[in-house]
Amino acid sequence: MIDSKIVGIRSVLLTVALIATASIVLRAQFDIIPKPQSVRPGIGVFLLDRSTTVDSPPDHRSREIAKFLADSIRMQTGISISKNRTGNNRIELRFDPKIVDGEAYRLTVSESRITIEAGDTKGLFWAVQTLRQILPSTRGEVVAIPAVVINDRPEYSYRGHMLDVGRHFFPVEFIKRQIDLLSYYKINTFRWHLTEDQGWRIEIKKYPRLTDVGAWRKEADGSKYGGFYTQRQIRDVVEYARVRNVQVIPEIEMPGHSVAALAAYPEYSCRQKPLKVTAEWGVHKDVFCAGNEHTFDFLKDVLDEVIELFPSPYIHIGGDEVPKDRWRECPLCQQRIRSEGLKDEHELQSYFIRRIQQYLESKGKTLIGWDEILEGGADRNVVVEVWRGNSEAAKALAGGHRLIVAGPFYFDTPIKNKTLKEVFFTDLTSIPSYFENRDLVLGAECPLWTEHVTPVNAESKLYPRLQAFAEVTWTGNVGDFDDFKRRMALHYAHMDSLGIAYGPEDKAVAEYGIVSLPAIDAWRLTGVKGFNDITFRYTTDGSEPSPRARSFAESLDISRPLLIKVAPFRNGKKVDLSRSFTLTANTAIGASVTYADPIDKRYAKAGESALIDGIVGSREYNDGIWVGWQGADMDAVIDLGRPRRFTSVSVNFLQQSSSWIVLPRRVSMFASEDKETWVELKAIDTGANAMDMNTSIRTITFNQPKAIIARYVRVNAVRFGKLPAGHNGAGGESWIFADEIIIR
Repeated sequence: MIDSKIVGIRSVLLTVALIATASIVLRAQFDIIPKPQSVRPGIGVFLLDRSTTVDSPPDHRSREIAKFLADSIRMQTGISISKNRTGNNRIELRFDPKIVDGEAYRLTVSESRITIEAGDTKGLFWAVQTLRQILPSTRGEVVAIPAVVINDRPEYSYRGHMLDVGRHFFPVEFIKRQIDLLSYYKINTFRWHLTEDQGWRIEIKKYPRLTDVGAWRKEADGSKYGGFYTQRQIRDVVEYARVRNVQVIPEIEMPGHSVAALAAYPEYSCRQKPLKVTAEWGVHKDVFCAGNEHTFDFLKDVLDEVIELFPSPYIHIGGDEVPKDRWRECPLCQQRIRSEGLKDEHELQSYFIRRIQQYLESKGKTLIGWDEILEGGADRNVVVEVWRGNSEAAKALAGGHRLIVAGPFYFDTPIKNKTLKEVFFTDLTSIPSYFENRDLVLGAECPLWTEHVTPVNAESKLYPRLQAFAEVTWTGNVGDFDDFKRRMALHYAHMDSLGIAYGPEDKAVAEYGIVSLPAIDAWRLTGVKGFNDITFRYTTDGSEPSPRARSFAESLDISRPLLIKVAPFRNGKKVDLSRSFTLTANTAIGASVTYADPIDKRYAKAGESALIDGIVGSREYNDGIWVGWQGADMDAVIDLGRPRRFTSVSVNFLQQSSSWIVLPRRVSMFASEDKETWVELKAIDTGANAMDMNTSIRTITFNQPKAIIARYVRVNAVRFGKLPAGHNGAGGESWIFADEIIIR
């Protein structure tokens, strides 16, 4: 029996609805993301209260969806509804065989009932997610839902997000939270990038060293970092996603990006020598040995356990960025090339991919690989994920391959370089021969690579760009951005209620600048906020800033050399990674510096003075502090303004050969009183090696007990020159990156 209080409330609401239905509908505007194909507002409202019941077809999945809906209504409104086939005030889920697209649905809200119709349970579930979005956000005993008829279907069948957990580990709770949002926005695929050079994240029972060894690395500061998912945790995530209409596809990288696996089992590498799980980003030369038959036995064993965990019809094997150096020098690989009648190492890669693809096919799985798998030829049954542009997409389509587009949607790209608006207006139909091969274009994916992303800042990279991606892949056409932004306003409130640390639409969460102020013997740190309510918090003892750390609003003056770490906080939560600045005493601060060859102004934010401002460059070449030259020597002359006494001169050089930055071959230091006669203080050959891919900082120092008196100091560094054969930039001019020239 319905109590009198509810009857009274329903009567009042119904009266209001009859008088003001039009204004209710206009105010609601059905702020649904992604935008449905057809929305027809009706007359009146459906009053949802605890007398409302939900009915569904008798199959297990339909009943599961009905329960998901009831649970969602209770969490969102506080109203508990029940499953009761005889209720008059009802929500009814039912199948309509005329709706042929499996993900399509019809949602009808009238005064008497809500009807959800689809040809498949996938469509039923997406209709539930749409209903959740049009439910009022306020809690109460009765809520009014405006009448409407929505007919909807997706343009693309594959709408995915990839999370790289190999470089940085993400806990299960974080992953489930993102799956909730993927599902809410009808993104039907979560791709789990589980293995990398920097970490193996999936338990394989037959090979325990993959996680005992491969899941952990030693960081530059000496700390141990890592983690992995047990098979029980993976099953839990896969089931959690299944309930929410999201398939989970694993990516097990091969033959490249496999240093972590080879550190655990070096016998499957070409050199069969001990390796360490690397903490360096970039492309690494040690890959699975394609000439060793035991390598394939190992990978089949691994894939057998992976297949048992993931019911998805797809397995992603990467296949990208595979250096051929080890294969060229490996007798087993060269023998394989000869015995299989292959032309070169590129065809050896195709042989490798083809064998894995055939094995997966024998297990009922379809292989997905990055577009490099086309090099040397690929079976047309594989699905190609394109990241290197439309030319690779056109090549895949010409070969009859099904296609997933990823390149335009790399969400690790800084927001200011890939804004919300740019994502919204991405047009998949711009691929050459798209319209002739439309059926081969499965859809798109937005990857989040995590070299510089952790659970702290991942959400600011994903949202709201993921909502725009959802709209692009569901609707398939370029829409009205102003209308999308209007709809997004409601969804920001939804994310706020969930505690999602989303980012701005067209700028960084936080940007910093730091300059020396010689006139007051200090440095000034400034912060630019992506949101007005951000607070900058900092420490000076090397620890990570916390919500209780000292703060500043826009700028902070620092009067002594120290290490300062700063991070942005919003609503008491850190919303981006901290940034460190090392400040050092330097007699050259405030002096002038000239260069024989101009610096590249894209890098040093402080311009010419960046080399002598007392701010020391980090291990990141693009931190705005390093001074760089390409194809030229470094020749810097510092004018101290008057003769000064000093006992040491030092300068730092960066080695990051994967980015073409190589130590200079020779460094020389000189002093002069008149800029005419120079006294050599030190000259050293560095032993520069362009094939050393480890990031490092080399300090060259002149030091003596007896002070020198001079006005001018000159530092000359002779560039390495062209990059050698075997380097990823072979034949290109190397860079010199220097900072800081310190005189004391």
